[in-house]
Amino acid sequence: MLTEKDRVEKHKLLVIEDDDTLRAQMQWALAEEYEVLPADGPEAAIQALLAAQPHLVTLDLGLAPNTSDSSAGFRLLGKILQQSPLAKVIVVTGNAQRDLAMKAISQGAHDFMAKPVDVGELKIILKRASYIHSLESEQARLQRSGEGRDFEEILGMSSGIQGVFSTIRKVASTDVPVLVTGESGTGKELIARAIHNGSLRKSRPFVPINCGAIPEALLESELFGHERGAFTGAHAQRSGRIEMAQGGTLFLDEIAELPLALQVKVLRFLQDHKLERVGGRGAINMDVRVVAAANKCLKKLVAEGRFREDLYYRLAVVSIEVPPLRERDDDIVLLAKAFLKKYSNERARAKALSAQAVDTIKAYNWPGNVRELENRVRRAVTFAEGPLVRPSDLGFGPLDEASQNLDLKKAKEDLELKFVQMAIIKHNGNISKAAEELGLSRPTVHHIIKKYNMLESVRKG
Repeated sequence: MLTEKDRVEKHKLLVIEDDDTLRAQMQWALAEEYEVLPADGPEAAIQALLAAQPHLVTLDLGLAPNTSDSSAGFRLLGKILQQSPLAKVIVVTGNAQRDLAMKAISQGAHDFMAKPVDVGELKIILKRASYIHSLESEQARLQRSGEGRDFEEILGMSSGIQGVFSTIRKVASTDVPVLVTGESGTGKELIARAIHNGSLRKSRPFVPINCGAIPEALLESELFGHERGAFTGAHAQRSGRIEMAQGGTLFLDEIAELPLALQVKVLRFLQDHKLERVGGRGAINMDVRVVAAANKCLKKLVAEGRFREDLYYRLAVVSIEVPPLRERDDDIVLLAKAFLKKYSNERARAKALSAQAVDTIKAYNWPGNVRELENRVRRAVTFAEGPLVRPSDLGFGPLDEASQNLDLKKAKEDLELKFVQMAIIKHNGNISKAAEELGLSRPTVHHIIKKYNMLESVRKG
């Protein structure tokens, strides 16, 4: 997670410019926000790069002695990225050299701007680049320390997702059942797989089943298997998903959709560690760990009589609540860049996010969470006509859909604040009772309290 110190600490900026006057002007104009390291050519630039490891670089592609030839600038770009892969390089070109800027971005440059240099515009570009450098540097630190490894494709350094990582590490080596909750698209199956891959069962099967995607009439057979002749069409004995997971992990996705009649049978399996195939007469001993997931509040369903309370407590020995993407501000750009790298190939034109695309994805509310972000980036790789992904490539229309969502987000936040305040006051500050009435978990309510600085309301309650 980014600390306040990380956000305010000056980043090192290497300014590579052979025009003495322009270099001095840039150094003077940017010195307040950055630790500026001036360089008049490739040799001085490499020395500064090795000595100071700058976070940001501005690079004039037309370096002396032949300012009309960009080959020296491109060679230097390659050396910079080889030496400091996380450095954000902003190339500076003439107005008529946009094709060179696009080529530089395809070779790893972060962004570009045209001469004459507009300092105000440059400051905006550098601010965005500095922000992304902070995200990627922190993620790299977590990877080196082991805090971000072994979690499949789950990326992130926000406090919410780091809490999820911490719980995964604690429960993976045990055999306790785990309930993963969160909105659709937050990556609940990835978390279940991370638990499995961190356990002693990792060499055995991980078997998922979506309880909401299989017709009720077939679900029992799909879970428990059946004997030959158990029903019309059962021409041979068949193992169910539970049996397939022997020695490994069974992932019960959308567990809230499990019919009440089957809930009884699943509960019995969790209690006895035995199963009986449909039409069978003997119990089979099983060694299976169960991880379940739900995008609905199971406690609310229990109160409504739609989910068995005893099954809920059997499944939720440990609960992991996955935060929605809109609560993971520091992770959104990081994930978008990771998906862009994942889906880009030699034939794909898109190699980087434009500044406008970064602003758009940061402003958008992401109702479909990580799944929606991944799908939009995948779409962008297909539709982009150049090396930079634009908002339109991501499927955001000309009416500035992201800005419209900001208004919707504000309306939603106002309603959220009002209802949580009402519930807390009604229950005299009892967070558990307020969360139960709202159909939310205690951690979610605590997050909302902190988000809106509602501690005073809680005290009054």
